[in-house]
Amino acid sequence: MYFLGFDVGGSSVKFAVLDECGKFYDRGSFRTPETLDDFYTQLAIAKNKLAERYTLTGIGFSMPGAVNGTTGIIGGSSALPYIHDFPILPELEKKLGLPAAMENDANCAALGEVWTGAGKDYQDVAFFVLGTGVGGALVHNKEIIHGAHLHGGEFGYIYVSERKNILSESGCSGALVRQLSAQRQIFPDELDGQKIYAMAEAGDKDAQQYIENMYEYLARAIYNIQYIFDPEAFLLGGAISSRADLIPNIEKHLDHIIRDAEVARIRPHIIACQHGNDANLLGAISNLMAKHNF
Repeated sequence: MYFLGFDVGGSSVKFAVLDECGKFYDRGSFRTPETLDDFYTQLAIAKNKLAERYTLTGIGFSMPGAVNGTTGIIGGSSALPYIHDFPILPELEKKLGLPAAMENDANCAALGEVWTGAGKDYQDVAFFVLGTGVGGALVHNKEIIHGAHLHGGEFGYIYVSERKNILSESGCSGALVRQLSAQRQIFPDELDGQKIYAMAEAGDKDAQQYIENMYEYLARAIYNIQYIFDPEAFLLGGAISSRADLIPNIEKHLDHIIRDAEVARIRPHIIACQHGNDANLLGAISNLMAKHNF
């Protein structure tokens, strides 16, 4: 069987044809439309073009916002206000002429990793995506835990009390940019995570401290989640997860926490994600197959 997946982002919409094993056959992208009508039109153009070459069984969507796959409504907010607060899923099925399913983008990335990626050997995982902020997902028995308010796995909201901020403001590469640019009074566009790491390696004390803080706050969050949810593994995604020094430095701070806690006997198992930008598309198809029993 062939399925079509769409990964809807604020600047672009990526799409691909996959089979029931997660193998990619075709892919493409287009700039995210500015209106709902154009959104529907561009989706249909991509679908119709691919349907000439593949017999498509269904369509899976990775979407921003608080996605309710049962009601078909996307709550919350995102860079695409036109997708929110109405039953968009039945409209997508009607306009595209195929069964469809949708899930939040971070949840899709987690589902993709537990399907064929770093989490394929685990049933229960906590997934972090480290980027401009901190996103995440909780997976139990390879299914997403959505929570009562569709906020299950929103690790970025974890409060860092002594800094009076949350993890998204201190535990990711975007936080490094915001902190150092504010201190140096320069535009954030002049920095990125790679530049700040280069500054730290060149001896910049402030960059070194902000990076060390990031490791410490991530370690605290991971330790707490271990004893709340007790997952088999933590999966770290986002561009920074490709750094070979990320996990060892988080583990260094975990050693300190476990030593100070004294009674703690479970050491979190942390793994870098494998699929990168493909995880969302894989998860969209995994979710589609589960929802429609394909």
